[in-house]
Amino acid sequence: MDFSFTEGQEMLRTLANDFLAKECSKARVRDLDKDERGYDPRLWRSMAELGWMGLVFPEEYGGMNAGFIDLVVLMEEMGRCIVPGPFFSTIALCALPLLEYGSDAQREEFLPRIARGESIWAFAVAEPAGGYNASQVQLRAAREGADYVIQGCKMFVADADEADHILLVGRTTDGKTPEDGITLFIVERGEPNVQVEPIPIIGGDRQFRVSFNGLAVPECSVLGSPGKGWQIVDFILQRAAVLKCAEISGACRAVLDMTSNYAKERIQFERPIGSFQAIQHKLADMLIDTDAVRYLLYQAAWGISTGSPSACNIAAAKAKANEAYQRICIEAITAHGAIGFTLDHDLGLYYRRVKAAQFAGGDTDLHMDAIAAYLGL
Repeated sequence: MDFSFTEGQEMLRTLANDFLAKECSKARVRDLDKDERGYDPRLWRSMAELGWMGLVFPEEYGGMNAGFIDLVVLMEEMGRCIVPGPFFSTIALCALPLLEYGSDAQREEFLPRIARGESIWAFAVAEPAGGYNASQVQLRAAREGADYVIQGCKMFVADADEADHILLVGRTTDGKTPEDGITLFIVERGEPNVQVEPIPIIGGDRQFRVSFNGLAVPECSVLGSPGKGWQIVDFILQRAAVLKCAEISGACRAVLDMTSNYAKERIQFERPIGSFQAIQHKLADMLIDTDAVRYLLYQAAWGISTGSPSACNIAAAKAKANEAYQRICIEAITAHGAIGFTLDHDLGLYYRRVKAAQFAGGDTDLHMDAIAAYLGL
């Protein structure tokens, strides 16, 4: 297992760091937090022109034919700069399963538009129960003639208001296990029988309730095989967990660097506060957590990139990232004092996103349960 970056990955990391430092300042992040769209279309187009939307797509679909690790590298830099927008929803949650499970017609229709930055997607799986278990998928999609008629609602659908399409998880039949009968559908968000309502979220991320009121979709809108969709959901959730870990890893490093620099510059009792053991130990703990998240992240990502994903490694990475991100931000706020808790300070922008990051791709309990199952408990 080799964690060193290739020359191309180093170039991608440097380009992303330089571009985002210039085009996505913290002042811009604050402005976008208040913007109804939640993202900057100009920045979105620029990212597409750099090839980021189609980074892992084959060239025939307008992509760069890069690997999964390259996407992790990019998302780590995006996490460092806390880039607002629907990149995670569109690429991590929807484009990857389209690439893996889509028919030739589906890939030809949708992937080039995503690569050009012309199409935004959202993934709808959670329901009022709020979990990621197959038993909690109750939205019905009944076969009527050549169509499926969808009835029900989904909760916490990120970026649904700006999405052109929604990748929807529904139940077409009941089977022997909860996983049987799950089907994924590609739905146009603008259909009259699709209603989108905002859900106020403390983290500032854009979450929505999406209702489907007798929406009819053709059979060609099914992703994969009808009734066999849980395999695709599992594929999505594994990659989503790792890519959200990448965002968290970049954010943890940014908070650590910010706090370390502050400790060297802030003078109290005629000396930098970084000279006091209490602050030194806080920063040491933050460094240990940051490096642990990054190690577990790349261990999990390496497994996916080689075609042998480890559910245990993925769960360990996300569980660690969830807890470490919160702990690092709290330690940083303690070192900064009261100003660190405000949104006027850059640190507050990271802390505000902690809870949203913890739930995206599965919360700690979900992943702890997966590790326990791996241990045979």
